[in-house]
Amino acid sequence: MNTEKVVFAFFIVLALTLNFGFFLGDMEIAEHHNVYELFAALIVSLIATVMKFGDRTHMGAILLATSLVADLQLIIAAAIWGYTANVGEQGMSGEAIASVVSLSGGALLANLLSAVLLSIETVMIRR
Repeated sequence: MNTEKVVFAFFIVLALTLNFGFFLGDMEIAEHHNVYELFAALIVSLIATVMKFGDRTHMGAILLATSLVADLQLIIAAAIWGYTANVGEQGMSGEAIASVVSLSGGALLANLLSAVLLSIETVMIRR
């Protein structure tokens, strides 16, 4: 068993599941979406992205691209949350939380694509 591949797959799946956990819930109710879960999803996604930098294959480039998309959307979602909760006059309105959850949904889709591509790559490896 290749420990590096296990850790790599672990972070890809963990990023997916954390993002899914944040995404679940009513889109306009902030209490259904934990800010710490969003933060954890962002940190794990960034770790997964860093781990993808060493792969020089075509599949590695696609995996890196999906991870960068997820990172960008989670960073924007966290920035919107931070701004509306700490700087904005209205606080966390339904519109603001809907934007955060929508961006998280896009990141979830990118993470899902990354996990599917990882599975395809695993199946294609011949022993």
